[in-house]
Amino acid sequence: MSRAAFDRSEYERRIARTKERMRERELDALVVADPANMNYLSGYDGWSFYVHQAVVVTLDRDQPVWVGRGQDANGARATTWLDEENVRAYSDDHVHSPYDLHPTDFFAEVLSDLDVAEARIGLEMDAYYFTAKSYTRLRKNLPDAEFEDATLLVNWVRVTKSERELEYMRQAARISERAMRAGLDAVEEGVPEYEAAAEIYYALVDGTDEYGGDYPSIVPLMPSGDHTGTPHLTWTDRPFERGDPVIVELSGCRHRYHSPLARTTFVGDPPAEMERRAEIVVEGLNAALDAAEPGVTCEAVERAWRETISKYDIEKEERIGYSMGLGYPPDWGEHTASLRPGDETVLEPNMTFHAIPGLWFDDFGVELSETFRVTETGAEVLADFPRELFTA
Repeated sequence: MSRAAFDRSEYERRIARTKERMRERELDALVVADPANMNYLSGYDGWSFYVHQAVVVTLDRDQPVWVGRGQDANGARATTWLDEENVRAYSDDHVHSPYDLHPTDFFAEVLSDLDVAEARIGLEMDAYYFTAKSYTRLRKNLPDAEFEDATLLVNWVRVTKSERELEYMRQAARISERAMRAGLDAVEEGVPEYEAAAEIYYALVDGTDEYGGDYPSIVPLMPSGDHTGTPHLTWTDRPFERGDPVIVELSGCRHRYHSPLARTTFVGDPPAEMERRAEIVVEGLNAALDAAEPGVTCEAVERAWRETISKYDIEKEERIGYSMGLGYPPDWGEHTASLRPGDETVLEPNMTFHAIPGLWFDDFGVELSETFRVTETGAEVLADFPRELFTA
């Protein structure tokens, strides 16, 4: 029995929208190697992205074709909506082969069988799991095909969410709330950082009374002490010390859908300067959320933040948010719209963003973030968690 997280009709709508974009690009076939895009189109959900796998979409077939390792084929049967003829598996001698076999040799056989060996084929050239060798082997095996870079084609299809997708993201937000509370409660003087990380991880998997959580695409990020000006550090063996600022960024996950949340706490009494900077971050975040509504651009949302912090003679060059939702390691972002100057993407209802307008300085950083949905009239913040600087 399939464990697919959505009705067949939803997958069919996704395939139809993907084919519309393929026709616009004059593509006859599309090889999808990004695990999140594979999941989006087929439902496939397995920790098998360390080997080569793909979903192939062609204009003349109703269903995509899953292509992967033989021992993962049953996983495809368990999680996808695909008929048996659309599950194609290569033998294990293709995996890390000392015999110069490569999984994309088999991909080429599948593409030939689908009558697109001499067609115009889109590839996700910048996907994490599509390697340079995959490309060169496809070119070698299909010399008459015309390959085109279609890296973000499916990502842009994903940018507006269905009601079921939004339901999973709201459930992920409930898990994020619990995990954030667990993490903040665990941060105390003398407690090793890894113990706080363990409490967060337990809460992320334990979920709520109604449902459990999946593994998130990004581990909990927990820079502390002198390193809170560097946002992407994790935990160490070091005990928290009095005077430490601590940033916690995490996300609950349901059926691979995320709802990230970040907050900052301080071990002891925070200095007045840090309290002031936290208040500025909150004010700027509120301004950005107030600006988010259908018809405005991503850069207009960022501008509301930038104009707010400029009143305090603060500048921030980095983007303050990005489109996100469905994801696999190493990222829950969709790699499409960003809340930054120059991004003229127009917001539409049911787009979802992680707004993370942190301020990072040489001696400390302050991070507060929210995941929000663009509604018909504004922004719906998915998590219900105090927007303030915490103390331990």
